[in-house]
Amino acid sequence: MTKTYTETELSDNYDKFITQLEKHFSGDRLKKLKKMYSEDEYGLRLTLAPASAREHFHNAYPGGYIDHINNVLTTSFGVKKLYQVRGGTIDFTDEELAFACIHHDLGKLGDKEQGEYYLPQDSDWHRKNKGEIYKFNSNLQYMDVTDRALFILQKYGVVCTWKETLAIKLSDGLYHESNEAYLKSYNPDHELKTNLPRIVHIGDYISCRCEFDMWKAEN
Repeated sequence: MTKTYTETELSDNYDKFITQLEKHFSGDRLKKLKKMYSEDEYGLRLTLAPASAREHFHNAYPGGYIDHINNVLTTSFGVKKLYQVRGGTIDFTDEELAFACIHHDLGKLGDKEQGEYYLPQDSDWHRKNKGEIYKFNSNLQYMDVTDRALFILQKYGVVCTWKETLAIKLSDGLYHESNEAYLKSYNPDHELKTNLPRIVHIGDYISCRCEFDMWKAEN
């Protein structure tokens, strides 16, 4: 059983997301982001996309993506406060934290030319036996989700700081092997020079686990 939103609720979720953009960004950056997320660009996908393909992963339902983004945003700001209370160094701005949280999974919205990232699973066997509500769009050129996120942002002329770039790139932490060079370095010169990627990863991880727990409780 998956979560179901009404059209009004989906529209409200979109409006709340735009409000978050207006809260955290301004000027030319805000203008470009609102263009990217407008209804004729990524707006509809933002509103309807799931956060994952399988029901037992997290938020595999229409509107699950935007729910996850909001969860990561809220959780990561909570992690930042805890980190600060415990004596950790906050070496990034709130705008950088919000930017990385909001865009870490942007690649899951797919490509404007090649199509959506997730498509409804049309195989009853896969739905019944693997819990696959969605399947990956084979028409898309393979790209890691975070690589596609950064590609989409540059496509719309949205410039990322180096801290934001790393936080998006490393948001999956050590669950992604390619991140080991950044996170398991034994060379002091290669040590991360910002805590932003760690905060965003922890916020994303906690959000995913809580989303799974809520699905498990309901099912």
